[in-house]
Amino acid sequence: MLDSYSIKVIKWPLTQGAKLVNHFGVTANQITVFGFVLGCLALPMLMLEQYNMALLFIVLNRICDGLDGALARIQGITDAGGFLDISLDFLFYSLVPFGFVLANPDINSIAGAFLIFSFIGTGSSFLAFAVMAGKRGIDNPVYKHKSLYYMSGLTEGTETIACFIIMCLFPHYFAELAFVFGSLCWFTTATRIYSGFHTLQDS
Repeated sequence: MLDSYSIKVIKWPLTQGAKLVNHFGVTANQITVFGFVLGCLALPMLMLEQYNMALLFIVLNRICDGLDGALARIQGITDAGGFLDISLDFLFYSLVPFGFVLANPDINSIAGAFLIFSFIGTGSSFLAFAVMAGKRGIDNPVYKHKSLYYMSGLTEGTETIACFIIMCLFPHYFAELAFVFGSLCWFTTATRIYSGFHTLQDS
């Protein structure tokens, strides 16, 4: 829901950073992998209940995720790069709630499982429509410079990262936050399936 607004805010600094990184010959795919490795370091930090350090690695991962896209727009967007980016993104999204489960399985396991379950809904509906939209040549009027169709919803990347940040700041409320955000994700899934089905049926 907020991605289209947040992109406008971060576009300029990411573009400037991408120009600098491009000067040193770094590729967008290298930034993607590097960012994923940084994001993976959030898992042991969460498991050890070092939530401030986990938050740092989560933020660094997201900075890299924005930087690789800006760099790809300079170097040339590729299907391989888009595939790598979205695949590692979804793995990272699942990694964070799993880390909270490892930190306190007695309290967080069901809530964490529910949140990951909800991510399956948002992720699968997002990717399934992207495949069909690409097959039919349906363009997204909002995200024109993406390698695949970005289907909007109530819970997008901006909302997900905001949720992760709040969870790291208030880890004792992880279960409550996970159930609330997971429910919102299922609303997103339902609306995506409904609108996606009718869009494809009518196209």
